[in-house]
Amino acid sequence: MLPEVEAWLDRRTSRARDWDAGVLADNKQGQRVTVVLPARNESATVGTIVSGIRTALCERVPLVDEIVVIDSRSSDDTAEVAARAGATVYHQDAIRPDLAPGEGKGEALWKSLFVATGDILVFIDADLLSFTPDYVTGLLGPLLTDPQVVYAKACYDRPLNGAPGDTYDGGRVTELVARPLLNQYWPQLAGFVQPLAGEYAGRADVLRRLPFVSHYGVELGLLIDLLETVGLDALAQVDLGVREHTHQTTPDLGVMAAQIQHTARNRLLRSGRLVETGGVTTTLVQYVRSDTANGAYVPCPRETAITERPPADSVAEPALT
Repeated sequence: MLPEVEAWLDRRTSRARDWDAGVLADNKQGQRVTVVLPARNESATVGTIVSGIRTALCERVPLVDEIVVIDSRSSDDTAEVAARAGATVYHQDAIRPDLAPGEGKGEALWKSLFVATGDILVFIDADLLSFTPDYVTGLLGPLLTDPQVVYAKACYDRPLNGAPGDTYDGGRVTELVARPLLNQYWPQLAGFVQPLAGEYAGRADVLRRLPFVSHYGVELGLLIDLLETVGLDALAQVDLGVREHTHQTTPDLGVMAAQIQHTARNRLLRSGRLVETGGVTTTLVQYVRSDTANGAYVPCPRETAITERPPADSVAEPALT
């Protein structure tokens, strides 16, 4: 590990319990805070998360000013559950309908930049089973107490099945794909324990100057772009303890891994560290065994292409007619 990363790890890593909601509310100094939850078919969990934030951090302590849920084409009642719990709900495709619709989690996050009114934005995944309000206070701590910090990312244990001893087994794509890529090509980011964490907070004016990857490469893309834009010392991480959430299947994780690889590759190309010598396929061929008599393997091609939305600040509002 680079010496500067070792020093950063000690200086810029805190714990959720280090930050008190009341003290942080007193430190807001007129800044607005918006919590954003991108959600697709998360009716089982989104209401609990929203109501927990509203009760603890809007009503008991005036820390959070706005809770926004971006409904990403849910086929269940995610939007209705979130609204009943106290969130302002926006349907992804209803935000900036003048723009061609995009896909994936990164699209929902990018669209939130056009409707969230906070000076500081806190992003929380909507499928959390272990959510507590100190996820929000923890992520806000570095930003509300140090003006030099522009982005704070969560770290935590990620048990796969809630069993003792499987602390890292839930972060399979992190350990097999993201961490090796970062250590090889962006060693300044090697201090981030959970580089793909879906919980983070940032200053809105900085986030609106960054591109957003369309799918599961969004977290890696933001981390790399922030390093290049503001430098390592403007970034922080906060230990939130344990994160429990619904897990994806191994084939779905394969698609996620491919999207992360595409994201890293695009940034290496952009920086001139990788030279394009030919096209790259974005089709990932996976296999299942057929249920026919011979039980042969059947190829299942899946598309893993990503796109990128430009910085929100660069997208002009439609002209009034």
